[in-house]
Amino acid sequence: MKWFNNPQCIEDLKAQYKRLAMDHHPDRGGSKADMQEINSEYDNLFQQLKNRHRAASGATYTAKEETGEQAEDFREIINRLINLAGLHIEICGSWIWVSGETKKHKDVLKHLSFRWSQSKSAWYYHSTPYRKRNSRNYSLDEIRELYGSETVRSGSPLAVRIV
Repeated sequence: MKWFNNPQCIEDLKAQYKRLAMDHHPDRGGSKADMQEINSEYDNLFQQLKNRHRAASGATYTAKEETGEQAEDFREIINRLINLAGLHIEICGSWIWVSGETKKHKDVLKHLSFRWSQSKSAWYYHSTPYRKRNSRNYSLDEIRELYGSETVRSGSPLAVRIV
């Protein structure tokens, strides 16, 4: 593996891909050849790790049901979001949360299948339809605490915060 640092689960892979895209995407001053190599390596690792997840405790597990998510789904979303100014992009588990100056990017977010959460004042994306299993409503801070969080602000120098 030339670009990725031994990801143990799909969440690790996505977080590493996001950082690499921020550094090497041609629209942000990177090389097209490097980005193609990153995408190829991501696709291969995605197939190996797509059903491996990290629990809130930090332990990894294999999902009971195979995911319908494709590698290019996440790639397309990150590549579109990193060029939109004023957004706060965050990965919590296998979800992508977007906040900040989202009003001017509303149509793009809808096109990328993001949905608005009124209670959290943020847009969210999840690859498969979500079914709530209990009546508890978690705040975004509680979600961050349960699943971890990695944040990248688009349209500005790379600023990553891992919680």
